[in-house]
Amino acid sequence: MMPESPSWFTSSYSNNGGDCVEVAANLAVVHGIVPVRDSKVTEGPVVEVPVTAFSAFVAGVRGGTFDTV
Repeated sequence: MMPESPSWFTSSYSNNGGDCVEVAANLAVVHGIVPVRDSKVTEGPVVEVPVTAFSAFVAGVRGGTFDTV
């Protein structure tokens, strides 16, 4: 993947119900990506999301774009 090791973390809003993802934001500035993985399958695949797309997603979550109720 990259020479730097990802520093994985799960959101503090996660309730440990098993439906969580982990992100490694420490690679955003240097590589322009935010790796994302399933917290239950840490040795599984990693999706590398461009910083601009991840930022737009976070803004959408904060703004209620994805609210279903």
